[in-house]
Amino acid sequence: MHRRDLLRTAPFLLAGPLGFSLAARPGHTATKGASRMRTAICAYSFRTPLESKALTYADLVHMAVEQEIDGLDLTVYWFPSTGDDFLLPLKRLAYRNAVEIYSISIRTDLCRPTPREQARELQEIRKWIEVAHRLGAGHIRIFGGDTPPGASLEQAADWAVSVLGRAAEESGRRGVILGLENHGGITARAETMLGILERVDSPWVGINLDTGNFLQDPYGQIEACAPYAVNVQVKTRVTNPEGKPVPADWGRILQTLAAAGYKGYLALEYEGEEDPVATVPRYLRELKGLAARYGA
Repeated sequence: MHRRDLLRTAPFLLAGPLGFSLAARPGHTATKGASRMRTAICAYSFRTPLESKALTYADLVHMAVEQEIDGLDLTVYWFPSTGDDFLLPLKRLAYRNAVEIYSISIRTDLCRPTPREQARELQEIRKWIEVAHRLGAGHIRIFGGDTPPGASLEQAADWAVSVLGRAAEESGRRGVILGLENHGGITARAETMLGILERVDSPWVGINLDTGNFLQDPYGQIEACAPYAVNVQVKTRVTNPEGKPVPADWGRILQTLAAAGYKGYLALEYEGEEDPVATVPRYLRELKGLAARYGA
């Protein structure tokens, strides 16, 4: 029996607080052994100064050096260009400063109902796969999108599986992993995300785990997703049972990641009200200490 068919007939392992997980298999989970965590800066933390051009992406490289941070997750929204005149000098600067541009974060909507719309979405993703490849980034953060009006969640998930599967074929040819983020819409719940991941069945697809985006049972849903995380964007807040933002328990989150054997980056994504240039370094120091404790 083909591996895909076997997995479809095998029962889910009833593990984790949601009673749902993928059957363990190569490609969807990290290699065995102790966790290994490295720190990163998510460019989205500096969205206002990047948009106003008060800060550049090159400045983020220098900031990583100053704060002794390992990598950069570059949100692409404010790239001045996708040409080599911008990408290659940035790549060289990062390399010469021992900072890894390991990820780029893009906007996508996988819930495209028609073949023409799906083809356009794939073309856009293909463009960013090439950008990631030129920068040397091994990961792209993507969004699932919202259920279109008049469609069911099941239909939207079907369309997402179709687009994501074909996108993974493209990214795999370039050695780039696609991380589907829990970003509302069809990815608001871990169950739906894991179901999509099960059906795509590609070693080039995983979960971009945003620790602040689950609106219900955040720690339980983080635990369910942790074994399949290919990148983690760490936020300073989570949503409590009353629906209010409260400070995140980073120790609990990193302990969960460590228990799942997570090996990868922890990218600080600051969305608070304070000036990020002044505030982000303080959070980075805290995150570095926890990363050293839970992931050697």
